[in-house]
Order: sequence, then structure tokens, then C-alpha cells
Amino acid sequence: MEWKLENNKLKKTFTFKDFSEAFAFMTRVALAAEKMNHHPTWTNTWNTVNIELSTHDAGDVVTERDHKLAKAIDALIA
Repeated sequence: MEWKLENNKLKKTFTFKDFSEAFAFMTRVALAAEKMNHHPTWTNTWNTVNIELSTHDAGDVVTERDHKLAKAIDALIA
């Protein structure tokens, strides 16, 4: 599934085998986001992680920073 642009946000849902895999993914994303100093808005319910990306200090719109973080997140799955 590709990232989709909706309401000035890049959005994507990730589904895993169980909660442990989902949480491990979130941990990897958190480390990558911290290195980039660009943090997602996200939710987690059991094996599902929903991520939304926008740049808050640019007026909550999608910028190149969001596209770079999206690529970094996708690389964690590949």
C-alpha cells in the first residue's frame, strides 16, 4: 500500500502479525523520526499502526520532510 495524501497529511496503515510486531515497528520508527527531528502523528490498536505525516511548523501541510520520513518508514518494512 502506498502513502496517500488526504487533508494535508500523508497517511498509511501498517498491519502486523500481532501487537509485539506492531510495537517493535513503532520503536524503529520512533528512533528514525528522532534522528530526523520530525515526528509522526500515529495510533496503534493491537496489530495495526496508523501514521499521519505533516509539518506542523509549516502550517500542518505536507513538505519534503514528510516525504523523507515516509521513505525512511517504508525502508523499515522492506
